[in-house]
Amino acid sequence: MSDYRIGRLNGRFVVSWWVDGKRKRYRLDALTAKDAEREAIDVIRQEVVSAEPVTVKILWDMYREEKKERRVATAMKFEWKAIGPHFGHLRPDQITTDICRAYTAKRRATMLPRGKDAPPRPVHDGTIWTELGHLRTVMVWAANRKHLIAKAPDIERPQKPAAKDRWLTDAEIGKLLEAKAAPHIRLAILLMLSTAARVGAVLDLTWDRVDFESGVINLRASTTGPRKGRAVVPMNAGLKAALSAAKEAALTDYVVEWAGEQVASIKTGFNAAVKDAGLTGVSPHVLRHTAAVHLAVAGTPMSRIAQYLGHTSTAVTERVYARFAPEHLREEANILDFTSKPRLVGTKGEG
Repeated sequence: MSDYRIGRLNGRFVVSWWVDGKRKRYRLDALTAKDAEREAIDVIRQEVVSAEPVTVKILWDMYREEKKERRVATAMKFEWKAIGPHFGHLRPDQITTDICRAYTAKRRATMLPRGKDAPPRPVHDGTIWTELGHLRTVMVWAANRKHLIAKAPDIERPQKPAAKDRWLTDAEIGKLLEAKAAPHIRLAILLMLSTAARVGAVLDLTWDRVDFESGVINLRASTTGPRKGRAVVPMNAGLKAALSAAKEAALTDYVVEWAGEQVASIKTGFNAAVKDAGLTGVSPHVLRHTAAVHLAVAGTPMSRIAQYLGHTSTAVTERVYARFAPEHLREEANILDFTSKPRLVGTKGEG
């Protein structure tokens, strides 16, 4: 990004910068210094973009820079290793359906290592769907939010795989909680099961959002930060006891910590605990799904489950969890109980 300076001219904020020895200046609409800084960055970015071909790489980097405080920026950093060589040099208007399909085919043919004794596995369609989804998000952001390109290209993705229907029974939950695990891993597991939170929300959780007095946990990092699937939920007695013990030993502002530092990932420790418990097919997301299933089985109204999961629409909750509710479609099933209805012999329609 070009060097620039924010100043005032006739009582208005302006941003100025130099291009090829010539000074350029732009009057801003901002009324405060902070707003001026944000607006100036957008102005300079537009200037940089207009001075060179707008490639996918430029837009991808801009988007990551804007979202640098979010977890998605870290994910996209690693995704670029796959997306970059295929799309990075292209202008958005050069992206075609055939290019997207070629990317999908190339990724499906890629084999990923899995460890010492496990054979490599191909890239899952779910991974490809997510990678191309982030590319689509960047293009829409560049077109509709930043007006850096005229139109977002169509990004074709493979069909989204059906969600895995793995959830834990009471017995399996007991095994997982009793498995050998470091204290921070067990605390993270208990948090995910008790709050139905995603692993990202658990690892982002800070002590200032754990209110022991009211018995409430606020999983939302801020009013403007990540909110998907994040709710404000009460803590049960078991979780409150575990959190109280963890708070006494805390060395950082983060609830889940290790060796005096925030934990970036629990993948290794979590998988070890799952293995020690003798379970298979269990990921952190399975714990969120497990919590929701147990709520549905207990007869909790879908609207309340939606609140617990942080869903913005009850329709999403019903689509996934209504079938677990004990009375789901009971009325409809009773209507179709023809053994309890009188037979109308000889009426029209008798076969």
